[in-house]
Amino acid sequence: MTLQSLIKNIDTISSVDEIPAIKSCVEASYAWITESFDATPVNQLVTGRAQFVDALLCHLWQLYGLDTVDELSLCAVGGYGRGHLQPHSDIDLLIVSKKKLKPDVQEKIGMFITLLWDIKLDVGQSVRTIKETVKLAKDDITIATNLVESRLLCGSEATFDKLWDEVNGRNSWSSKAFFSAKYDEQKKRHAKFNGTAYNLEPNIKENPGCLRDIQSIGWVAKKHFKEYDGWNLVGHGYFTEQEHSELIACRMHLWKMRCALHLVAGRSENRLLFDYQPDVAKMMGYGEEGKSSVEKMMRDFFRTVARVSELNQMLLQRFKYDMLNQSVQKSVIINEDFELLDNMISPRHETVFSSPEAILDFLHLVANTPEVQGLSTICIRQLRNAHRAFEAEYYVERPLCREKFMRLMKQPEFFDFAWDIMHQYGILQAYLPEWDAIVGMMQFDLFHAYTVDEHTHRLVKHVNYFFSRANKDFPRCGRICRNLDKPEVLYIAAIFHDIAKGRNGDHSTLGAQDVAKFCQQHDVPSDDAEMIAWLVENHLLMSVVAQRRDIYDPDVISEFAGAVRSHNHLNLLYTLTLADIRATNDNLWNDWKASLLRELYLMTQKALDNGLQCQVTLNERVTTHKHQARQILQERAIEPVAIDALWARLDDDYFVRFKPTQIAWHTDEIIKAQNEWLTPEHDGLLVKANDNSAKGGTEVFVYGKDRKALFAQVASVLDSRNCSIHDAHVTVTRDGYVFDSMLILENDGSRISSESRIASIENAISAQLEKPGRSHENKRKLPRQMKQLDVPTKVRFFNINDEATLIELEALDAPGILAKIGHAFVDTNMTLKLAKIATIGERAEDIFIVSNEAGKALTQEQQVNLKKRILFKLDQLEDITIP
Repeated sequence: MTLQSLIKNIDTISSVDEIPAIKSCVEASYAWITESFDATPVNQLVTGRAQFVDALLCHLWQLYGLDTVDELSLCAVGGYGRGHLQPHSDIDLLIVSKKKLKPDVQEKIGMFITLLWDIKLDVGQSVRTIKETVKLAKDDITIATNLVESRLLCGSEATFDKLWDEVNGRNSWSSKAFFSAKYDEQKKRHAKFNGTAYNLEPNIKENPGCLRDIQSIGWVAKKHFKEYDGWNLVGHGYFTEQEHSELIACRMHLWKMRCALHLVAGRSENRLLFDYQPDVAKMMGYGEEGKSSVEKMMRDFFRTVARVSELNQMLLQRFKYDMLNQSVQKSVIINEDFELLDNMISPRHETVFSSPEAILDFLHLVANTPEVQGLSTICIRQLRNAHRAFEAEYYVERPLCREKFMRLMKQPEFFDFAWDIMHQYGILQAYLPEWDAIVGMMQFDLFHAYTVDEHTHRLVKHVNYFFSRANKDFPRCGRICRNLDKPEVLYIAAIFHDIAKGRNGDHSTLGAQDVAKFCQQHDVPSDDAEMIAWLVENHLLMSVVAQRRDIYDPDVISEFAGAVRSHNHLNLLYTLTLADIRATNDNLWNDWKASLLRELYLMTQKALDNGLQCQVTLNERVTTHKHQARQILQERAIEPVAIDALWARLDDDYFVRFKPTQIAWHTDEIIKAQNEWLTPEHDGLLVKANDNSAKGGTEVFVYGKDRKALFAQVASVLDSRNCSIHDAHVTVTRDGYVFDSMLILENDGSRISSESRIASIENAISAQLEKPGRSHENKRKLPRQMKQLDVPTKVRFFNINDEATLIELEALDAPGILAKIGHAFVDTNMTLKLAKIATIGERAEDIFIVSNEAGKALTQEQQVNLKKRILFKLDQLEDITIP
């Protein structure tokens, strides 16, 4: 099958009623692209697809007799107007007339458009007069942009020429206005992607450095120069021949990926979702090795978009001066090599980047020149060329480079704009082989939003923000950072914390070995080197303890404080941990994680002050919390006798775990319920929700006579309402009453801010608990992304003392998981005491503390039975072999 044969088949259609034959032609065009994908250059596929659609539309236009209508034109606009069409891209049409159309012509056009929909073409169409089109184009930059690339398919040439003259005439968008609008549009588009293309599910069309950035160059050139071949930009002096060839090669690569993506998805899909990545990688020739093939494909993709971003930035900056008729308003000579042109740093001669050492000196200069806001076009070009010229060896092999690099590490100002330059233009990649290995490295989960190198770049920026005087959000981190004698210790640890990812083995351990070698190479004092290596090796420790351990257990605090050893270790680890979480995913940081880290930090600090006497720390906490809660209750005129009676039924663990405001709220609500309706003769359950009691989120508590499956039912209701439980504590009073407290957030990690929503959640739980039986029907579906991810269920047991067993669970965070686990506890007669719920992307990493019917730790046999039951509930497996 060839393109010519496809187009010939169109001519055999003699009537618009031959819909099956027309559909067959369309389906054959998709088959041609699929069959030709490997052997045909992608530019021939996208132009060939446009040629096929041209022929089909013109033939159908004639069959409807629209070619005989005077002063009527069928025009291609937008991407289709460029003569490029991906397999499932929109076919943007403009049907334009000189005058208002007669009813019979309008009817024919309606039938024509309907037929295009019926044969499954993705058509976007407008039917307007020339006057209407020109008026809309004046007011809408999108319409004006589409018309810049319009072309006549069939119909009246005179009408199309008149339209062309009008939309490009004196009363249309000027080059200056058009450029300004497109420049602002690009900045807003980039902001939607957090200013980076290094997203794990990138949009091949819209992401920074992707096809839209290339198109932006073309739109501006066409509007200003009336040039429709990018090669002519070389003649105008905007590109070198090499840069133009590079841009075309990048476009071809992105075109091929987008073409493959459309074929794999079977529709117009520009997001390279996890679901499609393996099949796209296979079509692109990267093999069928799953993650390995995807990794290779994505590394090439990220290299491509980095090059496009550089060329786009370089060219649009030059356009900005020329098209806005601007000249340099302010010129300041910095030294013999560089000057500032309107705060853009620019070389004063051709050899400023004569060596790797000169590049590092340039970064030092930028760090010490706060007025620098960007790089000039000439600077970007020379830096790109120098980067390529020195690829033979890594800069770290040169002694003078090592000296200059450490000078940068010791200077917090470097991590403002100069650090961005080092990352964006591949200088760190050229300096350090370990960094080169993680550039563009994928992270195949829903926890991380960025590649390994982009995540680390952002982490360093967060650390740098802590040093800034503008930091009002994290005062504790600010105090820690500004009091550091050697900020390079924290910065180097930040750079190396994930540098060993992707290798066989624990990346924390391997990273510590890498940074030890780095410190030795760079003559870092031994005490500092030990601290840096410790931070890299333990960079996950505080996060794991805070989110997955019971931080109100004195043994946990004692163990953590013993690992930390000193206030200095604690301060640096706290700062690194906070920056790490915030740089992982823009939706990951929330009040709950902040409160967990803060609590762990403060209790560890106190334990260190007490010489690791953690029980002393917790005893002080009980006394303080009781005193402060009692003061609050006295202000509410709650009888001291009632307070004492309730508190006598609760263990000290309750007063350690909850804040005075929470204790006061619980006590107030329970005593009011006892006075009104909650009596020993009434076995109802009190359900309350409050957004003000806990700093980390909304607290839900349930109080009343204990019953089976209580936690499972509440968890199921909350899950069905798109809420996530992050912490749950179960207390059984000495007289058989249960007190369940759960801290909940929205599923996206945000707080539940609406009072009406909080009330509806409270009412839904109450309604469920009043029903007979112990089950709740949860109809929430598994999210699309999770269907492609494999998370094997793992269950591990640890007897923490004679009275309790800790269970570690890893599993896919599927709807209803907590309810299923809760029912597994009931089925095996286990009593839940504590739940710590941590969702890491698609992975649930939960901790449960349980005891058996006798109030003791689980026996080996009970552990085996419970594990079988959990695996059956989560994976529906009947025969489980326990190792």
